[in-house]
Amino acid sequence: MILTICPNPCIDCTIELEDFRVGRLNRIENKIENLAGKALNTAVGIKRLGGDSFASGFMFERGGRQFVRFLSGEGIENDFVWSKGRLRTNYKIIDSKNMMTEINDKGEPVSKRLQEELLSKISELSEAAKVVVVSGSLPVGVEDEYYYKMIKAAGAGAKVIVDAEKGRLKAALNAGVYMVKPNLYELESFFEEDYSSYEEMIDGCKKLIDMGAERVMLSLGKSGSIYTDGKNSYFCKSANVAVNSTVGAGDSMVAAAAIAIEKEQDMETTLLSCVAAATASITTPGTNLFTKEKYDEILEKLSVVKM
Repeated sequence: MILTICPNPCIDCTIELEDFRVGRLNRIENKIENLAGKALNTAVGIKRLGGDSFASGFMFERGGRQFVRFLSGEGIENDFVWSKGRLRTNYKIIDSKNMMTEINDKGEPVSKRLQEELLSKISELSEAAKVVVVSGSLPVGVEDEYYYKMIKAAGAGAKVIVDAEKGRLKAALNAGVYMVKPNLYELESFFEEDYSSYEEMIDGCKKLIDMGAERVMLSLGKSGSIYTDGKNSYFCKSANVAVNSTVGAGDSMVAAAAIAIEKEQDMETTLLSCVAAATASITTPGTNLFTKEKYDEILEKLSVVKM
């Protein structure tokens, strides 16, 4: 079983416009609403790839029940720590040039008591998990150090994958994790450096390994991805596909990684699966995730090179 922990679920509202004009009237051409949250997207992706995922994390009373119905409809077991307040809504505005502007809601605070309750739940649920995924932002009032606590609560029996940035990533590395999945922008921002070559990118990944990760999956967007354990590094170029939305691609990549790690697949196979899932995801509109059929179609077109 793969346990996914989503500390800050949300509704993603994707708005498509002909031309986004700041300070002017804008008319919506299309609007898509999806239930989201990075680790919850990953739970869905795992299920669609044939894996067994279990979703947990914080959930909010106003708007949260629809998540339970959605996850149950996908065949995903779930057990959340419920907090008062409303579910946050994030807006993604896409214009005709495929430029995206994101406006993220901060959501509602979560009490210290509920924070402790989730740590206990993670400790209990992770006993049956071979892989634990922790990803996304944190609710109002929850410090970055909570990432350290969640990872430690998962115990030593499971391999932990983290998709987070800034202080949350640092806290995760301090706890020690099996894999982290930054994109290039997040890696450069974390170290306040610019990487123009693959060699420089791999060196940046090795810094994360020195700080506490065993492996790093570096997403390069439409260019592909690099996977390294500090000794061996591999690159996989994405397939050329029509892009509908890049939202959820990283979560799909983490889903494929979780399954590959659970199955103890080699690094090359893991990388192929991750790039196939991410590429398949961008062919769908809004924050809809990939289908297994599209994943299989793209997987056949990919290849890995050792760097």
